[in-house]
Amino acid sequence: MIRKRTRTRAGGGTPAHGRLRAVLGATTTALLTVTALAALPQTTAHAAGTLGAAAAEKGRYFGAAVAANHLGEAQYAATLNREFSSVTPENEMKWDAVEPNRGSFSFSRADQIVNHARSQGMDVRGHTLVWHSQLPGWVSGLGASDLRSAMNNHITQVMTHYKGEIHSWDVVNEAFQDGGSGARRSSPFQDKLGNGFIEEAFRTARATDPAAKLCYNDYNTDGVNAKSNAVYDMVKDFKSRGVPIDCVGFQSHFNPNSPVPSDYRANLQRFADLGVDVQITELDIEGSGQAQATNYGNVVRACLAVTRCTGITVWGIPDKYSWRSSGTPLLFDDNYNKKPAYDAALSALGGTTDPDDPDDPDDPGTPGAGCTATYTTAEQWGSGYNGKVTITAGSSPITGWSVDVTMTSPQKVLSVWNGSPTWDSSGNVMTVRPSWNGSLAAGASTSFGFTVSGGASPPPQVGACTAS
Repeated sequence: MIRKRTRTRAGGGTPAHGRLRAVLGATTTALLTVTALAALPQTTAHAAGTLGAAAAEKGRYFGAAVAANHLGEAQYAATLNREFSSVTPENEMKWDAVEPNRGSFSFSRADQIVNHARSQGMDVRGHTLVWHSQLPGWVSGLGASDLRSAMNNHITQVMTHYKGEIHSWDVVNEAFQDGGSGARRSSPFQDKLGNGFIEEAFRTARATDPAAKLCYNDYNTDGVNAKSNAVYDMVKDFKSRGVPIDCVGFQSHFNPNSPVPSDYRANLQRFADLGVDVQITELDIEGSGQAQATNYGNVVRACLAVTRCTGITVWGIPDKYSWRSSGTPLLFDDNYNKKPAYDAALSALGGTTDPDDPDDPDDPGTPGAGCTATYTTAEQWGSGYNGKVTITAGSSPITGWSVDVTMTSPQKVLSVWNGSPTWDSSGNVMTVRPSWNGSLAAGASTSFGFTVSGGASPPPQVGACTAS
């Protein structure tokens, strides 16, 4: 398999367990919205039991990057078909795959993915038309005039082949440098055609398939920084001049050295405010256990808090096929078992495991097993507040629960009651388990509280409730 190429990110480092950074909004109101979304009750017996179905109930898609050579694996195809509502070809639509020789196109592998997705009623994201990487050698050897002709012909031929079958296209991918300059990345297109190649690519794409959503896609743009500011300025300019652009993709590859930024939601919102959709296009989060689960839940809630965040795509299905497999960054383990990260993502979407699904390898056989966590501020003063989290069992009894509560520095928890806390290495994430109140009857509730110093806002970020 041709794997997606590893990129060097600001901060560097090697894969390790993810460390949570709270997803903060720009205002207290926005944060309260995110917190409320985190605690949406899941009391209906008809709550969606898969990622795709739960996302659809929120008006969004939940997709996966797919490799054609895995579709023949029964568990791979079954998990894809059961859980996801959108598909992105991982490598099969890139330039070297579909036009290895000038003017000679090969769509068989990409067609395999598109046909599978369409047969299952899934949407398809096209990835990607113009990118500096995974280019066949002949492209780089062209002069400016030939390169312009080849770029426009490539866009036209590929989009025409899939016209009417692609929901959104990553028209241009990763055209900006990392670091603090905000400059364009050196590439055959940039070096020979100049800044105008991006606009030209979008105009060619619109002329070819007016119905498809046209996206710019990049990484390390998840928070407000020099690179995301440069992309923001380009999108703002395009919108002001009528250049056709419909969406911006945020790849969202996270690890301990590139964690979920504190202004993630606010950054999505500022792009949406320009009048474009935002999509989380290549999500994976290195780590394991509850820390990874909390990060996944926070990303999902950030998308739900932005009206124009239309969907999420995870970059792969089981960990073993991830381009960064050693970091175990996905929602399913090597054997297709659902990880805590899956439960957190589904819970954040308002879904719950379907106990009657015969295709679910993790079916617990207990209807309604689970719990929800709802946060309220009990009392508030100038330098702090008392917080209260209410735990409610689902339609079956539970014997234990745990909830992550994330504070924003310099806030500190002074005391906790009716719960037993432990802390992560950052000192910002408190995991609370019952001290005496772990067993709850179906539908019953209990609560724990805590006192915080260091400021009365923003409120804490409350993760999904995990029942036992």
